[in-house]
Amino acid sequence: MATLKIAIAQINCTVGDVAGNAQRILAAAQSAHAQGAELLLTPELALCGYPPEDLLLRPDFYRACASELTALATAANLLAPGLALLVGHPEAHDKARYNAASLLRGGRIETTYRKRRLPTYEVFDEARYFKAGTEPGVFEIKGVRCGVNICADVWEPEPAQLARAAGAAVLLVLNASPYHMNKQATRHATLKKRVHETGLAAIYANMVGGQDELVFDGASFALDAAGRLTHQLPAFAEQLVIVEIQDGHVLPGELVPARSIEATVYEALVLGVRDYLGKNGFPGVLIGLSGGIDSALTLAIAVDALGAEQVRAVMMPSPWTAQMSLDDSREMVRRLGVQYDEIPIAAAMEQFAVLLAPTFAPLGEKPAWDTTDENLQARIRGMLLMAISNRTGRLVLTTGNKSEMAVGYATLYGDMAGGFAVIKDVFKTFVYRLANYRNSLTQETCRTAPNVSWPPGGRTPHSGVFGGGVIPANIIERAPSAELKPGQTDQDSLPPYAVLDAIIEAYMERDLSPKEIIAGGLPEADVRRVVTLLKRSEYKRRQAPPGIRVSRRAFGKDWRYPITSRYPDEWN
Repeated sequence: MATLKIAIAQINCTVGDVAGNAQRILAAAQSAHAQGAELLLTPELALCGYPPEDLLLRPDFYRACASELTALATAANLLAPGLALLVGHPEAHDKARYNAASLLRGGRIETTYRKRRLPTYEVFDEARYFKAGTEPGVFEIKGVRCGVNICADVWEPEPAQLARAAGAAVLLVLNASPYHMNKQATRHATLKKRVHETGLAAIYANMVGGQDELVFDGASFALDAAGRLTHQLPAFAEQLVIVEIQDGHVLPGELVPARSIEATVYEALVLGVRDYLGKNGFPGVLIGLSGGIDSALTLAIAVDALGAEQVRAVMMPSPWTAQMSLDDSREMVRRLGVQYDEIPIAAAMEQFAVLLAPTFAPLGEKPAWDTTDENLQARIRGMLLMAISNRTGRLVLTTGNKSEMAVGYATLYGDMAGGFAVIKDVFKTFVYRLANYRNSLTQETCRTAPNVSWPPGGRTPHSGVFGGGVIPANIIERAPSAELKPGQTDQDSLPPYAVLDAIIEAYMERDLSPKEIIAGGLPEADVRRVVTLLKRSEYKRRQAPPGIRVSRRAFGKDWRYPITSRYPDEWN
């Protein structure tokens, strides 16, 4: 019986590192060849990384990719003879630009398929750069006719149907599909539709790794011609897996079990931090602790991503900081073993009051305490963190969550000051779920979590392994507070977080009008307040650092609202 072995290369590519990505593909090719594979399937635009954004407007970028693709074909033929490679890359051809996949075989570029469906929704903007292809891509290897689709192609019926009409027996899909919650179930359902419509078995290779605000989760898979899942690769890890096709049938392989939503979000955040730091060359991170849940979760993620030796925490208590906050922060850094500093800011607050007194005097008698005093504390802390960052080279991680970013419950040039916003797309209610999830892990589950890199020479995780219970219970159980004035809690200024998050999710992620949100049962007064704050805070969000996207719609690439707008919304 004839057997075709196709290797899925679920690899972590870096945008712009064309030579480095080619070496990663070549290492995968050598491993696949050693395991007897006849074809290596790579992710979408694997040669240049995804998304290259406006690098795709540069002619020299295409020249570099074309040169490296030719060199890769030659090198693969020497080091993995007899192995064909299907490589994703950008292509400049006949005065047009394409998102392409080329078959490398026998030391040459044998054929090229050009993506037909160019997405312009969510975080995608491919029509800005590429022209759509028009022809199906089908080639034969070891007697099996293989059709090619690229990512968004399979989200509509026609490209797969055209491959089938051109004689394909199996569909190969190259993907750079970014993670968001519940994305994998949608991928499975979509590809099963294509399988049922065409009768083609399908092999889906997805990129893995962090790229700015996006995280690619991998989680590649294969379906047989009946739509049954035959292979499921782990998420958030580089992998090379062989899929065998025998007499036209996909043989069953390993199925990695599905994981909880908390586990996948947490792993996405860890990978996002690790790659943002690693790919940009920062020597470590700096986190301002408050004794609250957000900075505690951010610290845990940073240590899991980078190791304790690359993380430094700073506590900057004011006169309003509770002793509990100091005790809990000290306990958490003790458990994690990170470098820790305490810098009281009372003297700085007093000095700023002296400096500002002559300017404020003509304005009349100053209130006993107001927003100016609250924000000044946050800005003093921001200045101190940035000073340490400048001296040490460490990147400041901000700790604000999606709920706060939505309604502007954050201080410009204060707690928003930093280089990367780890939980920027995590609602406050989900922050608690993630904290409890992290505390539920044992040392063994941490050790076996899929955070290792492949192939040899890839990035390796940190050496430290930390068990559960890293976040003290007090931090999770106490009422959240910014502690910028005596006795303050978040609910002094905001609706309960369950209500707040429901309103934001409805308005921002599902585009429901206030009228529809109220009709859904949420309090009208809270809806009016939250929607007003959300719209008013757009100017703040534009000045916030980038952060990791884990929802269908984050405050980033897929949120493009005007700062200046008089649209009144639908209320009645």
